[in-house]
Order: sequence, then C-alpha cells, then structure tokens
Amino acid sequence: MFSKDSRGRLHMRKSQRKSRCLFVCTGNACRSQLAEGWCRFFWEDRIEAYSAGVSPHGFVDPRIIKVMAEAGVDISAQRSKHLQEYDGMQFDYIITLCSNAQRACPAFPEKTKVLHMGFDAPPQLAAASKNEKKLSFTTETYVMKSRTL
Repeated sequence: MFSKDSRGRLHMRKSQRKSRCLFVCTGNACRSQLAEGWCRFFWEDRIEAYSAGVSPHGFVDPRIIKVMAEAGVDISAQRSKHLQEYDGMQFDYIITLCSNAQRACPAFPEKTKVLHMGFDAPPQLAAASKNEKKLSFTTETYVMKSRTL
C-alpha cells in the first residue's frame, strides 16, 4: 500500500538528534502499537518511536499486525510493554491515545511535551460493526492522523 518513496521524508543533518516520542494507551495492544509503527514508517530518520500501556495486555493484537502488514508496515517484532519500562528515559513527546491513559499517565519532566490525541479502539469498532474490514479502515485513519503529528 505504501512505499518508501511515498514517505516524503525530510533529510536531517547528521548533527541533529532524533526526537523521542512515547505513545501511551491502556493495553499497548493496539492504538499505541499502530502509532509507533506508523511513526517509525514515516519518520524513522527523525523520531525514535516507542509505545507503552498503563495496564498492558501482554500481547499485540494479531489483527493489527495483519492489517499493518497489508499496508506495508511490519510491527510483528513489537511487544506489549508497561509504561514503567521507560522509567528514567527522557522523551521529547508523550502522546496519550485514550482517555484512560491520559488520566493514568504520570508526570514527566517539564521539558517533555505531553499531548493527548484520543482514538477509538480499532478492535471495539470492528466488533461493533461486525466487519473486519472496519478494522482495516480504522488503521488507515491512523495514517491520516499520524501525518498531522
């Protein structure tokens, strides 16, 4: 679906440091995994992307892995992680992706920009519609939203 040529990357000077961005949701099984995957796909030369959950499920939803692979993004090596795994690590941006993560997210150093960009959970949307194609559509919306970051 997407090629490396379609990424439209801007080149950085070698002296510039990549920004570190942590995407946080409740379970780190879906939303934050999508955001991490898209961010790495589009901006791996400018951003170090990470994801975590405030109450991780312990797995990445296999449907999300499949849909991302269909879009040309491999997230099969990503794993579900707790926010505590990043204790002591400096981030430029923390982006919460659901209201639960926004409420439960701890305080970060003053220089860290904490943003909230809430998304509906793709598996719940797919279940509500009784249509797996809805999951694919939802993933594509993440592409559009990720380009606005």
